[in-house]
Amino acid sequence: MAIKRVTYSSPIEVYDAIVRSLAAYEAKYHMTSADFFSQYKEGKLDDSKDFVEWAGDYRHYIDLKQELEQKLKATV
Repeated sequence: MAIKRVTYSSPIEVYDAIVRSLAAYEAKYHMTSADFFSQYKEGKLDDSKDFVEWAGDYRHYIDLKQELEQKLKATV
């Protein structure tokens, strides 16, 4: 299977893409990303492709959110 690589021009575009991805998983599995990730870390969920990708997206979301918040605080 070919890997699709997407290039973004700003951290905001990345953030938007991740939020959209998380929203799709949340709608599909009827739970918030925070609830999912908590259960996933505790080993209560399997390592299906969707769950591995969702966990990765959520980790990326948390890291990017913290980075953007720090940058905003630095500019105020």
